[in-house]
Amino acid sequence: MKRDWNQEFLNVSGQVPYRMINDYLFRAVLQSNNKVLRGLICALLHLAEEEVFSVEITNPIVLGETVKNKEFRLDINVVLNNHTLINLEMQIANRLNWRERSVMYLCRSFDQLNHGQDYAEAKPVIHIGFLDYTLMEESPEFCASYKLINTKSYQKYSDSLTLYVIDLLHIELATEEDKQYHIHEWAMLFKAATWEEVRMIASKDEYLNEAAQTMFRMSADDLIRKRCRDREEYYQDLRNYERVIAEKERSIAEKEQENEKLRAEIERLKKS
Repeated sequence: MKRDWNQEFLNVSGQVPYRMINDYLFRAVLQSNNKVLRGLICALLHLAEEEVFSVEITNPIVLGETVKNKEFRLDINVVLNNHTLINLEMQIANRLNWRERSVMYLCRSFDQLNHGQDYAEAKPVIHIGFLDYTLMEESPEFCASYKLINTKSYQKYSDSLTLYVIDLLHIELATEEDKQYHIHEWAMLFKAATWEEVRMIASKDEYLNEAAQTMFRMSADDLIRKRCRDREEYYQDLRNYERVIAEKERSIAEKEQENEKLRAEIERLKKS
């Protein structure tokens, strides 16, 4: 008998096994359902459905296949309307290098011309990072976009390079414009921890519902769950490593402070 996925989704309750901030589940949902990918991109770029005629992932993976390299990148490369290159990435670990890393990815994608091609043929590139931490603690913002601009007049230099940073810890800072395009609800879906939350968010529009249903189907797949668990373990190991490094750096700093005090005391005694 064919499974009634819709009915199962309506009846499921409790904790989701893995939230969509898990980069493997994020990849699995967007790769397996083009409508979800299209809806997310329309929301982020403020596009109407009729403005999008093609959305193609150019670096698909075999879903469920074992990832031997734990450092394996799960970012998603997309071509929009055969014209714009988009890189989507879910990042939960703060490695303190996101600014440089995202700019590097952006520039690599833009360096796309073959010898002899005209510069006018270069496709615009957009990098979109979903971060489960705050990149700029001094000025948090839910959905920030960056372009090349004149630092005096703020005149835009080019539309060729654009960076988006979505702070999943500050959904409450969503602007009215963010809400108009449902960006905050996509973020809420990525963070949802229970199926009750997922269903509530899914009721907002057809794309969110499609994403929620796909998330449920992917979560029921044993191989997908194993890969999600592998990623959780990898990030836990990474967090443990970062914590050890931070503790060592703190210990070194404390010893340096003690040494500085001793040096100051020695100098004081010499002068007395």
